[in-house]
Amino acid sequence: MSGQELVTLNVGGKVFTTRSSTLKQFPGSRLTRILDGRDQEFKMVGGQIFVDRDGVLFSFILDFLRTHQLLLPTDFSDHLRLQREALFYELSPLVDLLNQEHMLQPRPALVEVHFLSRNTQAFFRVFGSCSKTIEMLTGRIAVFIEQPSAPASSSNSFPPQMTLLPLPPQRPSYHDLVFQCGSDSTTDNQTGIRYVSIKPDNRKLANRTNVLSLLIDTLLMEGFHLVGTRTVSSENRTECYSFERIKKPDALAMNKTLKSETTLMPEQ
Repeated sequence: MSGQELVTLNVGGKVFTTRSSTLKQFPGSRLTRILDGRDQEFKMVGGQIFVDRDGVLFSFILDFLRTHQLLLPTDFSDHLRLQREALFYELSPLVDLLNQEHMLQPRPALVEVHFLSRNTQAFFRVFGSCSKTIEMLTGRIAVFIEQPSAPASSSNSFPPQMTLLPLPPQRPSYHDLVFQCGSDSTTDNQTGIRYVSIKPDNRKLANRTNVLSLLIDTLLMEGFHLVGTRTVSSENRTECYSFERIKKPDALAMNKTLKSETTLMPEQ
């Protein structure tokens, strides 16, 4: 049978059509023996090879043979049954991936927003279990501080013009960032104001409640869900908002070296 020739399998009543080369990638597998006619349990009937196995699970096996990756739905729960099917077809690389079941489970991404209100200032500290979430927020959040555009002349009775100097949030580590808003006293006893902007909203906000609401809205739009609030310190008026997002599992790719070793296996 030519590698480019199409072959049709009826697996448990579900019909699949693919190239024979797709099914024969691993010479030591049972699928190769079936197509070569070396497995007497399976016969060609009406132009189809009937396999009395689970057709729904075979769709995942065929997807693996086509892509060399294992990517299962978030709510998939039949890992043991799929592993049993992989053993039946003698697909060792797929069995090895399924042994990494903990890698296939959805993993929650956690974010905590610590909010401290003190006089006319508000301090924010965002912790994230995933550094990519913190990088995303760092790229969106900008802090602006008011500064005089030029030193005020003693003979000039007009107040100095103020400009906004952009400042990035502070990154104490890969998993957190810090910023603040509200009135601020500078070293020369002049009062400056720190504004916060969060893309794609272009407003520059100094009110603590508005900044907190915009930050929460940003996390919600990124797929996070608010799962709890608590007061960390009533004395310091520190509040904590906890968020969670279920991260879809990444596709597990087959080790290319493993495929080469499997290909070199002698036919049984």
